[in-house]
Amino acid sequence: MFLGIDLGTSAIKLLAIDPEQKTIATHTVPLTVTHAHSGWSEQTPSDWIDALETGLDALKLEIGSAMSDIKGIGLSGQMHGATLLDKTGKVLRPCILWNDTRSHVEAAALDADPQFRRITGNIVFPGFTAPKLVWLQKHEPEVFGQIAQVLLPKDYLRLYLTGEYASEMSDASGTAWLDTGARQWSEQLLGACDLTINQVPKLIEGTEASGRLKQQHADRWGMQRDVAVAGGAGDNAASAIGLGTVTEGSGFLSLGTSGVLFAATEAFRPAPETAVHSFCHALPDTWHQMGVVLSAASALGWWSNICGVAPAALIADLGTDLNPPGSVTFLPYLAGERTPHNDPGMTASFSGLTTATSRAELTQAVLEGVAFTFRENRDALSAAGTQIDQLIATGGGARSQYWLKLLASVLDIPVWLPTQGDLGAALGAARLGMIASGSASVTQACIAPRIAHAFQADRNLQAPLMQAYETFVGDRKALLRGC
Repeated sequence: MFLGIDLGTSAIKLLAIDPEQKTIATHTVPLTVTHAHSGWSEQTPSDWIDALETGLDALKLEIGSAMSDIKGIGLSGQMHGATLLDKTGKVLRPCILWNDTRSHVEAAALDADPQFRRITGNIVFPGFTAPKLVWLQKHEPEVFGQIAQVLLPKDYLRLYLTGEYASEMSDASGTAWLDTGARQWSEQLLGACDLTINQVPKLIEGTEASGRLKQQHADRWGMQRDVAVAGGAGDNAASAIGLGTVTEGSGFLSLGTSGVLFAATEAFRPAPETAVHSFCHALPDTWHQMGVVLSAASALGWWSNICGVAPAALIADLGTDLNPPGSVTFLPYLAGERTPHNDPGMTASFSGLTTATSRAELTQAVLEGVAFTFRENRDALSAAGTQIDQLIATGGGARSQYWLKLLASVLDIPVWLPTQGDLGAALGAARLGMIASGSASVTQACIAPRIAHAFQADRNLQAPLMQAYETFVGDRKALLRGC
């Protein structure tokens, strides 16, 4: 068997699969996030270890002696988090997470230094790791002075499992310290943050073995000592591995709390001016581009809370056939926006309201507004040189066939819905564990899922939808002008 461990923000998920990639067992253990001040978001790394141990205990209880059949373990996790260790390996403070915005001033200062975009191929966003360290140097100098290692969240799990300080290319891409084209740390960028190459872990590919399971853990959970722990991947790259999104032209669309438009690429094609992420993939000699929508399914969730009606019931009001666009426009910037505007200050709004406007029309406007932001992301990826032939839909919002029909029409790209549930990053991690153990090649492991439905663009509605999109763009430009 092969075990995938996905360290998310709200939970850690464990997934065991057999050589045919059938699910043997899965367990999820919740995690909490603390917010000591406005804009702060932190977790205690020891809580990750406690949750991992709880999950492994539950897995052993369920499958018993079959734990000895596990040959490879893969890791995936939330990106960008700053996990800080001293020279003894002790954690110095709570991990500053990806959605922590305290270092926005520091991020802007680093981004103004042209070497960062030139070397990384990306804007320095406040969520990235580098500005967090600059903030710490200013505000917690006693902590900064003790830092011996900066680890990303999933790599702290690796240290626990194997004793190895290591990371891999996809997760390292989100630090703002990686020479993304060369797939190696940039001593120049580390130096700009008053850090050295000795304070970051060694880098390997996601498909490589980073180490072997410690004997004490093998004994506790009934596993073999020679279990390989793969390099793994950041959460979105791991999801791509789980969905078979590994070749040029393939992509996935995630309708989660935030939204992601992800495309695998065969070459490094940076375009930081578009706010598109250009990162290494979890596979050797492969990269990916990614646009991020900060409010996707969460926009529908917000509207659901306002109405006191479940999201599925709101969408059911629209019927099963795709409707022509309505007269109401929704700008879904409830949490600012990432791609392509890179503006955390953008706000949401409805326009075109009258006394006759119905709840269903507002629901339709919310779905259309999110779809139009994905269209802006599609155009940004296109401007960066990436064309997508088809998209696999994932995330909670993908349960709505109406929304997927709308997205296929707005994006003019076929959208496929898999038959299997949303296993995502945990499955990708398990596949990387399979490859690292030598049990399968990339081609054998990274297969596309079976498809339940394929949604094509509605040619009869594309013209009116594009007219509505132009109205959306006009409203957004007015917002940016402060009108």
